[in-house]
Amino acid sequence: MASPSLSMIGSRAVLFHAPCPFDLAHQQRFWAIADHAAQWEGVREAVPGMTNVTLLLKDVPPDLDHLSCDLTALWNSGIRKEVEGRLLPIDIAYDGPHLAEVAELTGLAIDEVVRLHSAPDYTVYAVGSHAGYCYLGGLNPRLETPRRKVPLPRLPGGSLSVAGLQTGVSASMGPSGWNTIGSTGTRFFDPARQPAALLAPGDRIRFNPVRVQA
Repeated sequence: MASPSLSMIGSRAVLFHAPCPFDLAHQQRFWAIADHAAQWEGVREAVPGMTNVTLLLKDVPPDLDHLSCDLTALWNSGIRKEVEGRLLPIDIAYDGPHLAEVAELTGLAIDEVVRLHSAPDYTVYAVGSHAGYCYLGGLNPRLETPRRKVPLPRLPGGSLSVAGLQTGVSASMGPSGWNTIGSTGTRFFDPARQPAALLAPGDRIRFNPVRVQA
């Protein structure tokens, strides 16, 4: 496995990345690193991402060596943060424009795609991409599909999509290169709500099929 790396992504922001399997045990290590790093002098905020942690710094760092060593040491320690998050059931209409295409790509019947997709409880690994969007872990490998060659320019908020070994619900309208298989009226981000994001890392989602329309 490749070694962790640290890179600048702005004058006062760095990205710590560690190549690793895409699973809950490794993601818990990034949650723990973010918690520890957030307490360090000079760190304004630490945000866990997918197999990475972003540190927003108070000042421009003179060099990255010391920070890189501290983050790598945390990673090598194997420290993990287990979260007893809340479980949120979400009603889903499996009516997306690419539902039949996903069935064809996976060699499954549409009802089987719906059954496999709605079977697990998905864990929120990270929140990002756009405000309130949840990166979820737990998709059945039989539902793995490639990203679309031509992205959709305006995917509606509440759209349920899959790509690779990931699935998620768009929190707002925007472009997407994933395969859209459903929709929900649940609002994952509301600036008038406190907190504005509906879920946080460690929370879980259970998709409840209420309609299937291919």
